[in-house]
Amino acid sequence: MIKKLVVSVAAVSLLAVLVFGSSATSYVSTSAERVSQAVEDSVPIEFHIDRARKMVRDLEPEIRRSMHVIAKEEVEVANLDERIKKSEAKKSKEKSDIMRLQSDLKTGKSVFRYAGHEYTAGEVKQDLSRRFARFKTSDATLGSLSDMRDARQRNLDAARQKLATMMSSQRQLLVEVENLQAKLKLVEVAQASSDLQLDDSQLARAKGLITDIRARLDVAANLVDDD
Repeated sequence: MIKKLVVSVAAVSLLAVLVFGSSATSYVSTSAERVSQAVEDSVPIEFHIDRARKMVRDLEPEIRRSMHVIAKEEVEVANLDERIKKSEAKKSKEKSDIMRLQSDLKTGKSVFRYAGHEYTAGEVKQDLSRRFARFKTSDATLGSLSDMRDARQRNLDAARQKLATMMSSQRQLLVEVENLQAKLKLVEVAQASSDLQLDDSQLARAKGLITDIRARLDVAANLVDDD
């Protein structure tokens, strides 16, 4: 049937070019659409349902891939949290050391003793300057890590939501496919019932015979009564 349709379209296309010239494109396009629709209608519904079921199940690899990406990103975010925690501890210690040196310099002493070594006020000031520079670097690094962690956490939350939506949609689609399958079975049963032709001629003949016998018996009974 499909082969005949294709041949017919080819013939119509050739005829359209010969007859309609530049207008033939619209005729050919219309014919092609009709053939496409005819082919689509000729495919059994059961095939379309199986195809839909396969398409829904083919979402599984993408779901697994998304789960793998999310799991990997969760590890990265956890590592960033650990780095931030260590950076905060380091920053806190550096700040405490700086405040201690500043407090010592305010005493006006010329010599200071730390860890068994003596340092002049000038040396302490230089050390304080270096420590403050490192503190600023640590503070900037901590800010960058926090921004990076926040951005990746937002992406992770969005990916989790997308995965949850995808999984929910897949489950819903599977249910809808099975509902379509059940509906198809009901339609097939209804079609089978409507196509079922029962031969009731024998029944009609039996009824006629019984009616005839009853009538003859009634006649016989009336004759007996008359006698």
